[in-house]
Amino acid sequence: MSDQRPFSVLGVQQIAVGGLDKSRLRKFWVDIMGFQYASSYRSESENVDEDICEVGSGPFKVEVDLMQPIDPESRPKVHDPALNHVGLWIDDLAVAVEWLEAQGVRFTPGGIRKGAAGFDVCFIHPKGNEASPIGSEGVLVELVQAPPEVCKAFAALAESSQ
Repeated sequence: MSDQRPFSVLGVQQIAVGGLDKSRLRKFWVDIMGFQYASSYRSESENVDEDICEVGSGPFKVEVDLMQPIDPESRPKVHDPALNHVGLWIDDLAVAVEWLEAQGVRFTPGGIRKGAAGFDVCFIHPKGNEASPIGSEGVLVELVQAPPEVCKAFAALAESSQ
């Protein structure tokens, strides 16, 4: 594997949790933990009805997406496992995908596309296969293109800690 990774993972953009009833998820994450409700997203093709909640502010804000399936019997099963995926800010998504594919990383179908929060995203498959033997070892990982203000904020944070 190459020592020179041509992209950086800047930080956690989101975590997505699922259940059969997102109102129960909201009770915990919003009412009990104090996350702020931001918006909702619904996609028949992704079998998801989700509430996007947030904690923190500015470029260091983190989403917690509370997801319930539109049809619990259909795929993808956004409620199983309950920790559906982890989203990571990436400074250059296209470069990252190209490099990761060259290393043998397996991606889910769909390629780079607009995600629920409006950023370009793609997903690393939880399991490798014969053609692409490297998966994310059981946890779906979403790579999220960081907007310029997030890249700048993380760069400034890195500089100030040196």
